Amino acid sequence: MPRDHRQVKASDAERLYLEDIYVGQRFASASHLVDAQQIKRFARDYDPQAFHLSEEAAASSIFGSIAASGWHTMAISMRLLVESIPIADGVIGASAEVSWPKPTRPGMALQVFSEFIDIKPSRSKPDRAIVTMRCETRDQDSEVVQITIAKLVVFKRP
Repeated sequence: MPRDHRQVKASDAERLYLEDIYVGQRFASASHLVDAQQIKRFARDYDPQAFHLSEEAAASSIFGSIAASGWHTMAISMRLLVESIPIADGVIGASAEVSWPKPTRPGMALQVFSEFIDIKPSRSKPDRAIVTMRCETRDQDSEVVQITIAKLVVFKRP
């Protein structure tokens, strides 16, 4: 995806309704610095696997060193997404496909780049559409750590 993304905070912008959204519209989030404590805390609570909890265990794993849970990367990405795309009624997911081409590690500064790639008006509920969005979560070197293709429910103005 090209780098001409608009950086916006939801609190700073007019809320977007279906009428305001178009294919090709892009957004860029703020960044979030990941550290080992965050990785271990999330892992203890939600994904208690040794390679997320211990440097020693991670050293002998496929990761070679401590790595964040993919779900931790997803949670950070969701926070950044919600803060950067001011959809009026919220970022309401209908489905998603997620891949993690590179592990998230301590010291990475993550940023989400999003683009609306499809809009399908509902045939049965004329007040809404399913909007497909492609999101890339990138590290400080612009390397992709997560790709999400999400279908969102977006409403027309009341």
